[in-house]
Amino acid sequence: PAWLRRLCGQLLSQRLMRPHGLQAVVRGIMEGTGGELGGTDAEAAAVDWRKCDAIAKILASCPQQCLSLEDYYKHVCPQILDLMHIQDKLTARQFQRVATTTLLTMAKEHPQLAEKHLLQPLLTPLLRCSDA
Repeated sequence: PAWLRRLCGQLLSQRLMRPHGLQAVVRGIMEGTGGELGGTDAEAAAVDWRKCDAIAKILASCPQQCLSLEDYYKHVCPQILDLMHIQDKLTARQFQRVATTTLLTMAKEHPQLAEKHLLQPLLTPLLRCSDA
């Protein structure tokens, strides 16, 4: 029903805008991924990739409840970059897939905002090294 979809969207939006909210959402969706189907590793990997793509599409879409696209990117993009620093190996692989797919999706849909909030912070250390 429409009211449930709206409520879920509102709750998801509120969670994403909180500190570490994006990580909690990704962790909640990805929980249980990997070998749960009883199939081959290739089947589990395909399911994993499909989940990562679905999560990336959700994260790249600005929620209706957000004040502006700029505001959404300002809050969510640093959290996307934080996904690349997870220490646990299995979790890190999944989170990095989500982060890179989200980054690519955002860069295609809104290149200026993605450059400002994702690419520049990601490349700043490299640029510092090349300037020295």
